[in-house]
Amino acid sequence: MNEELEQLAVRASAGDEAALAEILQLIRPQVQRRVAKFLPHREDAEEAVQDALMTVATKIHTFKGSGTFAGWMTVVATNCARQTYRSLKRRSVEQSAEVLPEAVDPRTTSVIAGSRLDLLEALESLEAHHPQLVQPLVLRDLGAMTYAEIATELSVPLGTVKARIHQARKAVAERLTAR
Repeated sequence: MNEELEQLAVRASAGDEAALAEILQLIRPQVQRRVAKFLPHREDAEEAVQDALMTVATKIHTFKGSGTFAGWMTVVATNCARQTYRSLKRRSVEQSAEVLPEAVDPRTTSVIAGSRLDLLEALESLEAHHPQLVQPLVLRDLGAMTYAEIATELSVPLGTVKARIHQARKAVAERLTAR
C-alpha cells in the first residue's frame, strides 16, 4: 500500500483530482490514529483530522516527492493535532475566565488524557526553544519511521537525526518529570 500511496501522492501533487480523492480516503484512518495519540477526546480529534485532511488537500502541490508521502502526512497530522490542542487550550482559558464549568471535563480528569496533554505541552515548549528537534522526534516516536527514513525525509545526515532525537527525548523527559 505504501508504494501505491506514494504513486498517488505524486499524481495528486501534479494536479490529478481523482488521485487526491483516493489519497484522502486511504489516509483518513492513519490520520485518525496519529491525531488520537495527541487528542484523546473524540470530538477534538475529529476536528484535527478534518484540519489535516483539508491541509493535505490544499497543500498536496507542495509535496515534491523528495521524502516519503507518509512522512509528510505524519508531519501534517501532528501539526494539526498540536494546533487543535493550542486552540482548545486558548478557549479553555477564555471560558474559565468567564464561567466555571458545570460538568467535569473528562480531558482534565483522565490520567491518559492528562499525560497526552503534558506531552503536547512538552513538545510545545521544545518547539519554542529548539524547533529543529521536534520534527525528528515526532517522525520517530509518533510516526514510527526508521532513523534512515527520517534522515531522507529531512535531508540531514543519519548522525544528526540520532543526535536530535536524543536531545529531544532528553528535553521532553526533563519537562515531564519536572511536574
